[in-house]
Amino acid sequence: MKQWVYDPHSGGRAIPPTTQDRIRRRILNHAASHYAGKYTRLDVRFRGKFCYIDAYRRPDEPSPGLLKVTGETREAHLERLRDTPTHLCRLRFLGNEETMSLAFYTYSNEKYEPCMFHNGSFLGTPEEAFDIGATYLR
Repeated sequence: MKQWVYDPHSGGRAIPPTTQDRIRRRILNHAASHYAGKYTRLDVRFRGKFCYIDAYRRPDEPSPGLLKVTGETREAHLERLRDTPTHLCRLRFLGNEETMSLAFYTYSNEKYEPCMFHNGSFLGTPEEAFDIGATYLR
């Protein structure tokens, strides 16, 4: 016998443009007030039911040994890293911007993995999601 199970990490609805604007503003305002100086630029983009949050950071100065291994000049190395985003997280829109599900980007698997919020729930706000993704900014 089939049984229905609620899964906050499947389904979802396309995010309307007005809601996209609100979510983007909320994330950018939260990041500016709590994580200023940890990134140079944030990219909040939308695709269908998903909201992706990426950060760009000022790269560390490369060592001469690293430049020798990569075969890059210092300037080329720094420019490449400045233009490489750090994927923070992905939100899934389930019809309400106050209760979105979250997937954390895992660099070990190079994909987004379902994640719980700090309060133990699978649903939360864009600001709470950014706090989890901002782990990569520390």
